[in-house]
Amino acid sequence: MQNLLLVRYGEIFLKGLNRPYFIRALVRKIRYALRGMGADVHVHDGRILVRGIEDMETCIDRVTRVFGVHSVTPAVEMPKEDFDAVCAQAVEMARGLKGTFKVNARRSDKRYPMNSPAINEEVGYRILQANPELKVDVHHPDHLINIEIRDMAYLYAQVIPAVGGMPVGTNGNATLLLSGGIDSPVAGWMIAKRGVQINAVHFHSYPYTSDRAKEKVLDLARKLSFSCCGIKVHVVPFTEIQMQIHEKCPEEYTTLIMRRYMMRIAERIAKQTESEALITGESIGQVASQTMTALGTTDAVAGMPVFRPLIGFDKSEIVEIARKIGTLEISEQPFEDCCTVFTPRHPATHPKMEKILEGESRLEEEELIQRALEGTEVIRV
Repeated sequence: MQNLLLVRYGEIFLKGLNRPYFIRALVRKIRYALRGMGADVHVHDGRILVRGIEDMETCIDRVTRVFGVHSVTPAVEMPKEDFDAVCAQAVEMARGLKGTFKVNARRSDKRYPMNSPAINEEVGYRILQANPELKVDVHHPDHLINIEIRDMAYLYAQVIPAVGGMPVGTNGNATLLLSGGIDSPVAGWMIAKRGVQINAVHFHSYPYTSDRAKEKVLDLARKLSFSCCGIKVHVVPFTEIQMQIHEKCPEEYTTLIMRRYMMRIAERIAKQTESEALITGESIGQVASQTMTALGTTDAVAGMPVFRPLIGFDKSEIVEIARKIGTLEISEQPFEDCCTVFTPRHPATHPKMEKILEGESRLEEEELIQRALEGTEVIRV
């Protein structure tokens, strides 16, 4: 008899003949999450099993944060031939429980001498004999004692939900424009959950933004990196570009022109990292640069898709997700962001493209972008 973890996946079931590819990818990500713990992760009888666990609580915490895992179950594996021992283990699992319960047996091995209803009846009877605090409710039980008869017997009473989604890397690469705010880490997390490997680009405006502000962004990347299986953060020096925009362009258009330069630079980095799309944390109407007209002007400079998973979210909904994934506390630290530098008093909410182009014509676009790229620092977290 030994303790192990049963790992369940969700959407992978729908992948047909491609299912083995996704399962192999998920197993690799689980092994990555459990590195250093000495656990053995493998596929057996169509299921992902984790054996050799010394610290079950830590193991569960790590595996439930792996994209592609639907739920996990701490279980006991034991020989199925000794039915009295199986019953004794089920009784032990029900010890101390109160309320109602149900035994749910599933017999994959049809050669087993007892069918599922017979197992339910006998195990349920023994549990009632040992624990008079319990009553049977087959429709809406408080507790469910599961017994699976396969090549071995597997018993469990707890199913712990996990993050879901698809294994990272099975749906290509994308580049996240990562600020120190609440929105962009959530946007990156949501796209990564769909199986996309993300890289990040952060625009740093030293000395207007401090090294502590940069470290805050790296802390956000570290928080995301566990589920994302590592992230490369490209820290782009942006001060010169912002100064040039502030000095030479119409004040009400400075934020939009700055955003257009960010998109241009992020796209070049995306191509270098074989990304197929950009990701931003923008939401319609949240700030002046995120009106539909303004978003159209920034998209105009991008030659690849721009994913905005938060586009229809209220701020309160974004905050709730940030709290759930653990980035909110970091994002709320009071360190400046490059987007707050030289903020215009009255930014344009319905910009005219001809005025944007006229302002940009005063800038040495290629030279500015090239110097920013040459000064970019790449940090893997």
